Amino acid sequence: MKKVETSAKTVEEAIKLGLNQLNVSRDEVEIEVLSEGRHGLLGLRGEDARVCLHLIENEYDDDIAPGNQMDAGDLAQNILETLLDKMDIEAYVDILPEKMVTDEESQPSTVLNIVGEDLGILIGRKGQTLISLQQVVRLMLSHQLGRFEPVVVDVNGYRQRRLSSLQALAWRTAEQVKLRRMPFSLEPMPAYERRIIHLALADDDEVTTQSVGFGESRKVVVVLKE
Repeated sequence: MKKVETSAKTVEEAIKLGLNQLNVSRDEVEIEVLSEGRHGLLGLRGEDARVCLHLIENEYDDDIAPGNQMDAGDLAQNILETLLDKMDIEAYVDILPEKMVTDEESQPSTVLNIVGEDLGILIGRKGQTLISLQQVVRLMLSHQLGRFEPVVVDVNGYRQRRLSSLQALAWRTAEQVKLRRMPFSLEPMPAYERRIIHLALADDDEVTTQSVGFGESRKVVVVLKE
């Protein structure tokens, strides 16, 4: 860990001097006060305050290779494996051979599939934990690459199964609406699942979809086109 020791009349002045030397802000260092200093007596010079500033390093820097040394897929895999290791989760990460056009992105995305046993904790209620994990991976990947690169994080093929299930639900519901000539409301879903329903029926000539409600109660309604 990079560090610098500085001294000045006061602790605060010594800290500012150290920050200037490191060219960083206060929240990027750990500050160790070595001496608060003391005033001199009878005109004699006192003792300066001394501090040591330790530069806080990214905890992943030693574990993840720089983005310019790996392609986006390999780097994302490395990032995810590092996160799983730090979470004490025994699993491995496969890069699937085929990319996926997802509910969040219109362009094909690299799919990282986490494989292991008892990984329900990574999926969470309605897949929300999985989405959060994916967001962390994307943020770290973007930081490493210096650009946004869409990746999909899956667990034992859960997202692909859920995608297929929601598409099938959308198509069945559309047929019921056409048959009964009445709108049909689906159960409340998170935003990314509602988007799957919307996309599944986007090209249907007879029905359309609407999102209604607020917060966790927001859901999709399938209706006949006017």
